[in-house]
Amino acid sequence: MSELKHASDEEDVKRYAGGNNAAVGHDAVDVVCPAHTTERKITTRIDMHIIPFVVVLYLMAFLDRVNIANARAFGLEDELDMGGVEYNTALTIFFVPYVICEIPSNILLKYFSPRVWLSMCCIGFGAVTVFQGLVQNYAGLLTTRFFLGVFECGMFPGCFYLIGAWYRRHEAQKRFSLFFSSTSLAGAFGGLLASAIGQMDYVRGYRGWRWIFLIEGSFTVLLGVIFLFTFPSFPEQAAWLRDDEREFVKARLQVSQGLSAAERKITFKDVRTVMSDYKIWLGGFMYFGLIVPAYSYAYFATTIIHSYKFDPIMTQLRSVPPWAAAFVFSMVVAVFSDWVKHRFLFILGAICISISGFAILINVHDNLEVQYAALFLICLGTYSAMPVIVCWFNMNLGGHHRRAIGSAWQIGFGNIGGIIATYSFVSSDAPFFTKGYAICVSFICLSVVACVLYAAAITWENRKRSRQPRDLNLTESEKMELGDLNPEFRYML
Repeated sequence: MSELKHASDEEDVKRYAGGNNAAVGHDAVDVVCPAHTTERKITTRIDMHIIPFVVVLYLMAFLDRVNIANARAFGLEDELDMGGVEYNTALTIFFVPYVICEIPSNILLKYFSPRVWLSMCCIGFGAVTVFQGLVQNYAGLLTTRFFLGVFECGMFPGCFYLIGAWYRRHEAQKRFSLFFSSTSLAGAFGGLLASAIGQMDYVRGYRGWRWIFLIEGSFTVLLGVIFLFTFPSFPEQAAWLRDDEREFVKARLQVSQGLSAAERKITFKDVRTVMSDYKIWLGGFMYFGLIVPAYSYAYFATTIIHSYKFDPIMTQLRSVPPWAAAFVFSMVVAVFSDWVKHRFLFILGAICISISGFAILINVHDNLEVQYAALFLICLGTYSAMPVIVCWFNMNLGGHHRRAIGSAWQIGFGNIGGIIATYSFVSSDAPFFTKGYAICVSFICLSVVACVLYAAAITWENRKRSRQPRDLNLTESEKMELGDLNPEFRYML
């Protein structure tokens, strides 16, 4: 890549060791854009080939995961003769394979390629959703929820891994947030769709909750089959790029993130090395703390709204506006975060919004308008902070092997919080759910502590590396193996 002599983005071209946002300390590393195109055009093409696919995939995955909350409003528990905490248990069992299989899934994704692996996962969780609409008893529901977790586990960290493999750190947040905000779109779309499908109650002898699973699952299977032929992969495998364009994309990523080691396989030694880094554990706790309020809202928002004495159809419709507002706010946060090239303070600001929403619900029990407004604050704050946390952590990991393992660890460990969330809101606590709200606030505070410690750790590490000699006689291969542990690498705050 030494023959590449020019780049249109001066900010990424001239990175020096010691700069706060520099990834690696190359002296005036020059990256050439092929003469027949521009960097902006190539970035736009990348957006068109990557973002729509991952957004739609995650939208369908999240919809298939949380539509059980919509189904609950249309007779799921009554027909399957469920009571007590059986609904909560059905939510919990999803997370068992989801947590365990994250890291193995990312290793398999790298082996098979994102196109094959993520498409097969899509077909799998779509088919399981269809079967979920056909179950005849509680045991069948538990079985389908377990296998839903098996097939969905690789989708979320895999998509984040794929996005991180294409974009430089200062331009990644908008893409991460757009992808992550598929949850908000899924929540809004799911409420509208459920209110429409609910009208099919008893059509062909099926209750409305069955039609929710059958229709949404069938569409997901069809989408997975299409993705099997169209879903994108890593830059090294992108047939839609010319050779010189592919080299340019790889070169500019090297300037921002360092060498990737994309061609080498991930070993158990890599897993052990990555997991020995205390910053990796902090990344897990940052996400873990926010998963509890995030899944609490996703699974129980309709239950909370229904406790305000709305009928099932109005409950579904009332669930839509907070999700829509969260999508818009999340993208605003992402744009400004990329603009100032900073993550930490944006996370803290969003978290404060979420805490204020829970504080209102804990203390206000006689004003439906204020209580409903608090749901907006919770959804806005939680679902705008989470993508920034994941992007911040992922883009501070250098090298394919460290990012594959680290991102899977963060998502896998974080989703243990989903198990906690499923038992935080039980029917016996209705209508105030004070215990559930208090649990959510406690875990948000845990996330704040982890974020502060991670920010302090990477700031200290950057300062320490800036004081070290710049030339440590490391070979390019050694730098590649070290990833973000390379002394020339600089973490983004």
